[in-house]
Amino acid sequence: MGSKMICVALLLCLSLGVMAEDPYLFFEWHVSYGTIAPLGVPKQGILINGQFPGPLINCTSNNNIVVNVYNELDEPLILSWTGVQQRKNSWQDGTPGTMCPIMPGTNYTYKFQVKDQIGTYYYFPTTGMQRAAGGIGMLKVHSRELIPVPFDWPADEYSVLLGDWYNKGHKQLKAFLDSGRSIGRPDGVLINGKSGKVGDKVEQPLFTMEAGKTYRYRVCNVGLRNSINFRLQGHTLKLVEMEGSHTVQNVYDSLDIHVGQCMSVLVTANQAPKDYYLVASSRFARRPDVAVAVVRYTNSNTPASPMLPSPPPENSAGIAWSINQFRSFRWNLTASAARPNPQGSYHYGKINITRTIKIANTRSVVNGKLRFGINGVSHVDPATPLKLSEYFGLAEKEFKYDLVKDDPATAGSGLVVAPSVMNATFRNFVEIIFENHEKTIQTWHLDGYSFFAVAIEPGRWSPDKRKNYNLVDGVSRHNIQVYPNSWAAVMTTLDNAGMWNLRSEMWERTYLGQQMYFSVLSPARSLRDEYNIPEAQQLCGIVKGLPKPALYSGV
Repeated sequence: MGSKMICVALLLCLSLGVMAEDPYLFFEWHVSYGTIAPLGVPKQGILINGQFPGPLINCTSNNNIVVNVYNELDEPLILSWTGVQQRKNSWQDGTPGTMCPIMPGTNYTYKFQVKDQIGTYYYFPTTGMQRAAGGIGMLKVHSRELIPVPFDWPADEYSVLLGDWYNKGHKQLKAFLDSGRSIGRPDGVLINGKSGKVGDKVEQPLFTMEAGKTYRYRVCNVGLRNSINFRLQGHTLKLVEMEGSHTVQNVYDSLDIHVGQCMSVLVTANQAPKDYYLVASSRFARRPDVAVAVVRYTNSNTPASPMLPSPPPENSAGIAWSINQFRSFRWNLTASAARPNPQGSYHYGKINITRTIKIANTRSVVNGKLRFGINGVSHVDPATPLKLSEYFGLAEKEFKYDLVKDDPATAGSGLVVAPSVMNATFRNFVEIIFENHEKTIQTWHLDGYSFFAVAIEPGRWSPDKRKNYNLVDGVSRHNIQVYPNSWAAVMTTLDNAGMWNLRSEMWERTYLGQQMYFSVLSPARSLRDEYNIPEAQQLCGIVKGLPKPALYSGV
């Protein structure tokens, strides 16, 4: 009788284990102003819990993240979680098109799950030009213990946030753009909020390594404009992960990382015990900026050599170098990992394309002011977030669908300034072509999805270029660079219902309209495809005070 009771108890425990929710991680953040001077010029920065950069979110695949954000600024605030594919949950994607801002003196609690994901991501404020002031931090998603990673566990992990920096305050930069002016060139480059120079006296190193051990460096470019090349004096970089995908483990002397992109490299401490410089230098800029930080071997008292490793070439030779580096990136198809992509997407090259959308960046002067756009449409945010007005059945009062056409050749003359939402068919497999007709590099990001980066080439795209696509092991990622007078091609399945932002990652361009939204509606209107609006979701604009529509049902 006792053995039967034990068996029943074991079965009960097993069933409860299967039914149990994934773990929750709770954070309380106070977002405030503070004076910071990374380049020696004091300015008003945005701090989270008094920190710049902000706190690290360190989590594991399938964890539920709960962040209670108190806005102690004098302006509205929205935080976005770049690259975190909030499956079925664009409600909290963190863009002005999907949610109401957190007003000054109030708080809002974000709740989302890093479902079936691993990788390196970051968060940042999407309101106005606040990204230029801080409020940025890293979000790391580890593999669950049951899922092996394709490399030995490192001795330690280090977070590296790179980015260009403006000495002018974010409100002044916004005023420039609102008046029709450009914000101009950045004033320098930062590594984790600081800009060290060769020969600076160093009290504490950025990181410490022990001889013979291997370390994981998670690196993101969180700047506003410039691509950055990073390298570690005397060491090679083994690329192992890029925006949530394990990669084929190629070894590099340096890596270009474009605005909005993240990657992980392994560094083995196999040199003489001393100090070494971690170097970040801007790319494809008229005036390259350089910052360094010290990485110290334990028990070392020998300073780093002032001879920095050479940067890659610039101009056309540098673009060819960077394109070739992109082509060397391959998805590690043998690695076990959480994958948010739809069933069968590992053979994406065999899926029929149902729609081709060609995106061309546009710039023009409208009513005496500089504007940027996509296929002749420059986006502006309406008073009501697009997702809310659509959900409440009031979209026609706020915007028109499909002002942006699939082919820029069909766009009219001039630049239309209006909210820009493109209808998309749920679960369609689409090809998106980014064409850059300008002399400056571009970077593009798609919220809510990963896409397969299949090609980058100079010139103009045409259907016969598909023969050059990598249809086997292109990296699944959410950010793609487009070089001057070049094009890039990506493929994705629009299987994540919601309202999702496609934008330039050059924030001046985003603020001035080089973005749009995909409306991906599930015909079933079922919880299987999209979550209901959160009970505590803030309402604003024309939907404020309205009763919520009938909830979705089903599983």
